[in-house]
Amino acid sequence: MKAALTIFIKECRESLRDKRVLLNALLIGPLIGPLLFVVILRATIGRELDRAERPLPVVVIGAERAPNLVEALRQQGMLVLPPVANVEAAVRAQRVPLALRISDSFAEDWSAGRTAQVDIIYDSSHREGGTQLTRLRGMLLSYSRRTSAMRLVVRGLSPEVGTPLIIGDRDQATPQARAALLFAMLPYFLILTSFLGGMWLAIDSTAGERERQSLEPLLANPVPRAQILLGKLCAAAAFSFTSLTLGLMAFALAARFLPTQRLEMSLNLGPGLVAIILPLMIPLVLLIVVTQMVVSAFAKTYREAQTYLGLLQLLPVIPSVLLSLMPISPQLWMYAIPLIGQQLILMGLLRGESIATHVFLLTTLMTLLVLIIVFLLARKIYQSERLAVNA
Repeated sequence: MKAALTIFIKECRESLRDKRVLLNALLIGPLIGPLLFVVILRATIGRELDRAERPLPVVVIGAERAPNLVEALRQQGMLVLPPVANVEAAVRAQRVPLALRISDSFAEDWSAGRTAQVDIIYDSSHREGGTQLTRLRGMLLSYSRRTSAMRLVVRGLSPEVGTPLIIGDRDQATPQARAALLFAMLPYFLILTSFLGGMWLAIDSTAGERERQSLEPLLANPVPRAQILLGKLCAAAAFSFTSLTLGLMAFALAARFLPTQRLEMSLNLGPGLVAIILPLMIPLVLLIVVTQMVVSAFAKTYREAQTYLGLLQLLPVIPSVLLSLMPISPQLWMYAIPLIGQQLILMGLLRGESIATHVFLLTTLMTLLVLIIVFLLARKIYQSERLAVNA
């Protein structure tokens, strides 16, 4: 193993001198995900929370027909705006966020105790209209329930007569489980960080050295090719794992800047969780790096290998999108698939769930099995004399 250690030290020393590797592996890779994550989420959450606390601007048409309704809505936080001409076109053009039209027969129906009608005019394609629409509906329903109860009392009936069914909400989600919804893409970012951390070294130690014609003298040494491969693999894995660790620490720090308490959420990315995630990711990091080296071995130039690995790093997107958008209930066999198994376990840990020991073992062993297969393929490639020839 002395030769492998020498190759490991050589690759690490050369990579530490390369500003491109340091910039991508130890700065951009670990920090770009948390930075984008915090900026986008903080801006989105802050905007929605501020909008929920500010008065709700609504154009009211026919306010004189229902002064009590308008006053009740105003007390609940609605800002009454004067009517505009052709309100439907104004809403469609997004000049008006929301409009409320009180029917012409509202006063007559209301006095007669009949059901009176109001129309909410909105544009469902408006990006910011969902929260406002929900608030206005809630105000109207609250006023409707109060009025219904008062009408029953006037007629000598209990308000419970008009409520034959009471629906109680018993949300079993913990604050940490709700916070996991915000961090649904965290497993993908961690895996992507692992990809970026070792990618540049994997490219440079194969396609890069081949392009510089320094790989052939290295392979000409009386050293088993497997040890050369192992040294390069360990060096790339060290950078990848370092990038992953920095990225995880960056996410833990970034979580402190999110207003999760205002949303009744709690995100735990403490040392205990990090101590579980890092050992779980070691086999996957090794698999990622050896796969990158296999792909890079088929490239003749640095740029060609960069193109191949750029396409390869899209692979984790598939399980991430499926797990984020589709209501998939985790099955035991899913944990046996590398990438998917790690993402399922990471999401469970973020939700505060206890992961069974056999699930960890299954994911780790299957990832190691695939790792061994890919490593044997890489060793076979390194034993070929065509590897050193740039033709």
